[in-house]
Amino acid sequence: MNFSRASKIGALAGLAVLFAAPLAAQTAMTGVAAGFLGAYGSFHPSAGIPDAGGRTRLAPYLSPALNKMLADGAAAEARFASKFKNSPPLIEGDLFSSMFEGATAWKLGTCNASGTTARCPVNFTHAQQGRPPVTWTDTLLLINTAAGWRVDDIAYGANFQFGNTGKLTDTLRTVLREAP
Repeated sequence: MNFSRASKIGALAGLAVLFAAPLAAQTAMTGVAAGFLGAYGSFHPSAGIPDAGGRTRLAPYLSPALNKMLADGAAAEARFASKFKNSPPLIEGDLFSSMFEGATAWKLGTCNASGTTARCPVNFTHAQQGRPPVTWTDTLLLINTAAGWRVDDIAYGANFQFGNTGKLTDTLRTVLREAP
């Protein structure tokens, strides 16, 4: 079989497109996950649901559904605080990682997509002077929205005695259910 120069170039261009799409998606997922982690780090230590300023910093990296849940959760916390003046908030500690005290460092792993969803493992570390560092892995759960890849949930991977378990959205649903 004898291929013309034009058909060879066409075949090579087709292969380039075939490999460029997954690379572009990987780059987009990694960019969103890294942006989210950067915004998360801007209000460390995190304490419960972020205020309006914190949610604004996170918003470019969040799915519309998660962004709305955080806003609804903040409103529920405000209603709870106004009704029960001397009670602690419904959520205390870091909401975006398994550890109550939150992470002091992180390393983003490779994001893996399956259709319109992706999983991005994050190796977290909490270091405190005079104590050995604590490490764990949580997973950012992404969804491909009309605006591109966004963080839609977090799967807590550690089983700390006083930490978060399950998923971030489970914790927010509990707040919405328990608030007046």
